[in-house]
Amino acid sequence: MTPSSRYLTCAGRQIHFTEWGAEHEPTVIAWHGLARTGRDMDELAQHLSSRYRVICPDTLGRGLSQWSPDPGNEYQLSFYARIAADLIDQLGLARVHWVGTSMGGAIGTLCAGGLAQPGLRGRIASVVLNDNAPSLAQPALERIKAYAGTPPAFDTVTELEAFFRQVYQPFGWLSDAQWRRLTETSTRRLPDGRVTPHYDPAMVRQFVDHPADYDIWNHWDAIDVPVLCLRGAESDLVLRETTQEMLRRGPGARGLVRVVEIAGVGHAPALNVLDQLNRITAFIHAAEVRVT
Repeated sequence: MTPSSRYLTCAGRQIHFTEWGAEHEPTVIAWHGLARTGRDMDELAQHLSSRYRVICPDTLGRGLSQWSPDPGNEYQLSFYARIAADLIDQLGLARVHWVGTSMGGAIGTLCAGGLAQPGLRGRIASVVLNDNAPSLAQPALERIKAYAGTPPAFDTVTELEAFFRQVYQPFGWLSDAQWRRLTETSTRRLPDGRVTPHYDPAMVRQFVDHPADYDIWNHWDAIDVPVLCLRGAESDLVLRETTQEMLRRGPGARGLVRVVEIAGVGHAPALNVLDQLNRITAFIHAAEVRVT
């Protein structure tokens, strides 16, 4: 199935997204990680699209979405949640399931908790957190900030692909074709002709201007829908003690949380192999039955 490429103005900014399975009513929002694009969700979206409508946005400042003219105020989780709420409203979605990798999971936590966007309260039917948690390990955040804030530039796309293969090795196994697609959907050309990752480097101001942005336990505690947390077994960002705390409080205390570790993967599982895809699909199917 070939997705459609669409644009909407959300919270005053043009946001790009791909749409799969538009003929279906049950809908999944699949949101990518910090320095990535919605095309990372292609395998998941294709897998789900026989039964679900799947919306895969590019976050503000990433991919084909507009770059923020006000990076100090708009590159933060609360503004991303505002964009998400506007997107969901404009698409006329009464209820959605949410799959979020890393930053995308944090946005989903804000949306599902209903504190940041009260209009979404009760409209997020389930949440999949792909190597994300209500608090993150500071050394790993510093590592991510270091490489994301100063994206390198290369003379050729092949050199950029080699960089992506190195920095995203913790994603786990990707085929050569998948590495090539990841590269080609994550590339922009600079005025001097070189190529660089397709995002606004200013998006890392989130960590400077909003240093506690990823400390979101209050939003976690407000969630009252099923949550599946996929943790890369080798992740340095989501620690085991954090997932244990997730099981003790908020939706975890209400028996709504399941944590699954993905062997041989760090931050974050690429959601491109059958085991990962089947786990997410089964979880969403069960959550859909729960609310219908």
